[in-house]
Amino acid sequence: MSRGGGKGASLKDKLDGNELDLSLCDLNEVPVRELAALPKATILDLSCNNLISLPSDFCSLMHLVKLDLSKNRLQQLPLDFGRLVNLQHLDLLNNRLVTLPVSFAQLKNLKWLDLKDNPLDPVLAKVAGDCLDEKQCKQAAVKVLQHMKAIQSEQDRQRQRKLQAEREMEKKREAEQRAKEAQERELRKREKAEEKERRRREYDAQKAAKQEMEKKTKKETVQARKPASSSRPPQPPRHKHSWSRSVLRVLLFVLLCVLCTLAACKLTELQRQPLCVSVNTLYEDVLAALQNHKTLQNMLQQNSQQ
Repeated sequence: MSRGGGKGASLKDKLDGNELDLSLCDLNEVPVRELAALPKATILDLSCNNLISLPSDFCSLMHLVKLDLSKNRLQQLPLDFGRLVNLQHLDLLNNRLVTLPVSFAQLKNLKWLDLKDNPLDPVLAKVAGDCLDEKQCKQAAVKVLQHMKAIQSEQDRQRQRKLQAEREMEKKREAEQRAKEAQERELRKREKAEEKERRRREYDAQKAAKQEMEKKTKKETVQARKPASSSRPPQPPRHKHSWSRSVLRVLLFVLLCVLCTLAACKLTELQRQPLCVSVNTLYEDVLAALQNHKTLQNMLQQNSQQ
């Protein structure tokens, strides 16, 4: 095996039964593809190399039972490290690990664990203990698994609480949305009712105005059909007055004609005409009668005074 996981000696040459020793190979990365082709290699030693991290597909090596990653420079393990469910023995001595992934709790078959000489989180370091002998390393495996399961449970609870809070928030938003929609529907309904009422009032007003106009037009039509005489009050005094004026005019005209005839018969040569003779005689008789009437009036006045 060459440096950096390049091709060199075949991995099969290093395979001894079910053990594959790749320690002290100055590896910078793990040859996962080649390891996956050797499912018989259930014990893998990668100690004393230059590994800073493990690739995510490393967790596909689910056939591993014992894994030695001690004395590398690992800063963290893959998030799905818990997929190595068959792992029973894990050596992480002298690395740069601070925490373990939550999926570590899924390593239910883990019986032995060494986390010494890592800058672990104080709580995790206390749980793991010193691992100075076989017993302590077995206890470390049990306690760390319990600790990680507790963390996983707490995270699950937090996740559930978060999901519950999100669901409640979503329900609240939906309820608010429904209330808002109901309010908008009620507002639209009220506006529609007000608009309908306004249109109804306008219709009633237009209908009343139309009826009033028809009534007025009908009244004017009836009045226009009445006789002209019935539309004006009778004026008999006016007719009587007009008749009196006509009679007076006729009398004046007759008097004028008489005076003209008398003047013609007295002052002109027509006085010897038979007509004028009759006129003159009539004039003298009338004049004499008037004089006699005047004498009679004077006598009556004198008698009355006596």
